[in-house]
Amino acid sequence: MAFERINPAELGKPSGFSHAVVADGGKLVFLAGQTALDAHNKIVGDGVVEQFERALGNLLTSLKAAGGEPSHLCSLTVYIVDMDDYKSHAREIGAVWKRLVGTEYPAMAGIGVSRLWDIEALVEVQGYAVLPRP
Repeated sequence: MAFERINPAELGKPSGFSHAVVADGGKLVFLAGQTALDAHNKIVGDGVVEQFERALGNLLTSLKAAGGEPSHLCSLTVYIVDMDDYKSHAREIGAVWKRLVGTEYPAMAGIGVSRLWDIEALVEVQGYAVLPRP
């Protein structure tokens, strides 16, 4: 299976995402939205960076259970309660991404929302992955 990240020059150089990702010949995995919930369904982490790390970790745990790995992510949506706070921590969030996923980026969107299901949640991640066929 191959992933092709497409970043047309006329759209400008992306930072922290790819404009498009083409996945050829694999098994599609839909990953439910994940927040910073722990095993007892309690939100953990005082700030957006800690919550992003937990939420992304939870998503990657689901992906692993489905037989995938971080490099199989094709698309990721980040739902953000406080966009200014998220953007002010972009460098730290990027470091979390690189530590957990690596330096390749899926097609991504960051969407500001008024709140998430759990009132304490500051961020939620949802995605799609394509796994190689056995």
